Amino acid sequence: MDPFQQMSDWKRNMDHFFGEQFWDQFEGILKPTIPQINLYQTDNEILCIANIPGINDLEKIDIYVDYATMELRGTIDIGHSVGTVVKEEILQGVFERKVTLPFPVRSDKIKATYNHGLLYIQLHRFISSSSRKNRVSVELLEDE
Repeated sequence: MDPFQQMSDWKRNMDHFFGEQFWDQFEGILKPTIPQINLYQTDNEILCIANIPGINDLEKIDIYVDYATMELRGTIDIGHSVGTVVKEEILQGVFERKVTLPFPVRSDKIKATYNHGLLYIQLHRFISSSSRKNRVSVELLEDE
């Protein structure tokens, strides 16, 4: 019997027993998330560094920022297909990564650069004009 068919049958039985969302808990273990991301925060900025090797056309990287969420989409393709794979640790393929940011960021002040396989995204804290310090008056309650 085909070992891949056995794995497929085993997974189908597990899905039936535990429910289809059972595997979502193991996604990061079974298939590590790509691209790998580091986030660095200061008082008013966030620097995101994403490991995306082999990008020749920067138009194929999509970056979306909405309030306190950043989404990256694209494809990692190191472009080597000669010979038989003996060991493969550099993850490749289509990726879609959503990252929750530590604070809301400005959509009008985002800088993204790419250098030596690393994507640098600089984000600036959103400070609302309505978030100024407002004095709150205290009202004295009379004893009844």
